[in-house]
Parts: sequence; structure tokens; C-alpha cells
Amino acid sequence: MSLTGRTFGPYRVIASLGAGAMGKVYTALDTRLDRQVVLKVLSNLSDRNDLRDRFVREARVVANLNHPHICALYDIGHQEGIDFLVLEHLEGQTLASRLAKGRIPVNDIINYSLDITDALREAHSKRFIHRDIKACQHIHHDFRRREDS
Repeated sequence: MSLTGRTFGPYRVIASLGAGAMGKVYTALDTRLDRQVVLKVLSNLSDRNDLRDRFVREARVVANLNHPHICALYDIGHQEGIDFLVLEHLEGQTLASRLAKGRIPVNDIINYSLDITDALREAHSKRFIHRDIKACQHIHHDFRRREDS
């Protein structure tokens, strides 16, 4: 079932980006702020109160993470039996697609590793443990690297 064209609150689904174990991911338009976002529609939480409760708890933690290498969580919602997350839309390529193109220079590997490790350190400091880290989740663009102090 495609959600393209459907509206969830102020978010109008534009196109499918992909699917994973937790659900489907779409680009969407935030009609209030006129910006592109990512809408992640989660699978089958409605009938499991324990999973919905965990989803809300984790969303609250993630929403309070503020780090240049962590995608911002803008909103969560529940409509017509569907739970969803609204995330920052990032331009760029995933680490998985970059790896598919061939060898990555050592300096880039080091920089990617430092960026990812720094983001995980921040998440862990807020008691959030990412349970499913994959190369397809890491989008590489202008990383907005912070200068070391």
C-alpha cells in the first residue's frame, strides 16, 4: 500500500525512499513550514502498547539530541492506526552507496569513523543506544564538522 499523496497532519507524502524492518520511509512536505522532511512510517505499533510506549520514550530522547552528525527528529504522530516519525531531510549519499562505488581514501574513512563515533558518544551520553547501525543510515554530505576546541 503506497502512502504517496496521503497527508499525516501537516505532512504530505511525496515519494517512497525505501523500506526496512521498522517500516517504510518517505519524503514529505511539511505544509506548515514549507520544507521537505522525511516521514518514517512504523510497522504495527498500534496493537502493541509496550512497543508504542518504547517508541514514544525513545523519540523523546532522540528529539533532545543536538549534534551535527545526528539527524533531527521534528515530530511524532499517530493517525488512522499509523505511527510515524518526522525527521530532518538530508541531501547527500549514504555510506552504503559510497562504499558501492569502490575504495574510500583512508583519510575519509578516518573522518567518517570520527563523525559516527562522536554522534554515538553524544547519543550514549543521553542514555540512547542505537540498536541497528547500518551503512545505509549514514548520509554523507557537508558534515558541518565542528572545529576541535
